[in-house]
Amino acid sequence: MKKGSLIYFCLCLSFLFGNLLLQAQEKQQKKIIGYIMSDNVDDKFDEIAAEKLTHINYAFANIQDGEVIEGNPEDKKRLKKINSLKEDNPDLKILISVGGWTWSGGFSEAVATKTAREQFANSGISFLQNHKIDGIDLDWEYPGQPGAGNIHSPEDEQNFSLILKLFRKKLDSLGQVDQRNYLLTIATAANQEYLDHVELDKIHPYLDFINIMSYDYQGGWNDFTSHHTNLYVSETDPDDYKQSTKTAVKEHLATRVPSEKIVVGVAFYGRGWHETENKNFGLHQKASGNAFSINYRELKDSVKTGKYERHWDKEAKAPFLWREATRTFITYDDPQSIKEKAQFIKENNLGGAMFWQYHGDDGELLETLYTEIQKQ
Repeated sequence: MKKGSLIYFCLCLSFLFGNLLLQAQEKQQKKIIGYIMSDNVDDKFDEIAAEKLTHINYAFANIQDGEVIEGNPEDKKRLKKINSLKEDNPDLKILISVGGWTWSGGFSEAVATKTAREQFANSGISFLQNHKIDGIDLDWEYPGQPGAGNIHSPEDEQNFSLILKLFRKKLDSLGQVDQRNYLLTIATAANQEYLDHVELDKIHPYLDFINIMSYDYQGGWNDFTSHHTNLYVSETDPDDYKQSTKTAVKEHLATRVPSEKIVVGVAFYGRGWHETENKNFGLHQKASGNAFSINYRELKDSVKTGKYERHWDKEAKAPFLWREATRTFITYDDPQSIKEKAQFIKENNLGGAMFWQYHGDDGELLETLYTEIQKQ
């Protein structure tokens, strides 16, 4: 072997082992992943405590004509500001989340053929390079299902696997050139129906981690109230409704996903109903359909008025609020429930926690999550 070839070979080996070591360290670290909505970067950027985060998912990039594009003309400027947070936390990773509930309509067609997948993946890589970010998070809601009325197909299941395989190949090739590890993640729904439409057992090797959206179990689309982000099943849950974060994690683990790749979702917002049936402080009661969502910081202001009673469901490990005068029920996460989730994450050797969304909080929930996740 010539001297130049030997040097190149040694450099490749050095990169390979260095990258494997970096990946191993990242797997061991408990993650705290915050979704940051693009428009909040303009007027709430100074609120971001970068030192308490391991990853930021910038939400969202759109899909147009089969390609990943900026969701807003201001995204280039906003992502540059988000990247500047690395001055406070050099280990912080920035990912672009593609799709979400509103912009998942282009996924099915974008991955339908080999040619389409090549175009889609190349556009994602270009987006990552142009904005100098660390990874791609595909938030397809949902393969093989309509989500918000989207085009979908039975072939989505296999095509989702193929696009992730292709992204992994391209990100690894780029990483070898840049001598770094680029991340690939997905957001998954917290129910078995989602898992029945994807090949999680096949795709998890392509993924650095998986963010379970373990919230929105209940909302205005249902005709009765319940917890929307409970850790465990509640004692008073109806027999045909047994949804919980523990159940979602168990269902994901059953597909043989390594536990350290599973990231649990936390809600920095609540869901509520007015004019619910006045029994059991509104929990698991008939709902009027007069529903709403509310950020945690606004929810705290409501509690301060003294018009709401806080209750704790000891089986579900979940708080809820009740206002008898308006028969208003609100389900949410608070510091107590987040402590329970952090303990659950550590006891089950899970990858960490993510939350939707950063600016729904006044700082209290993130501080609790950070403190509890860091505890030995």
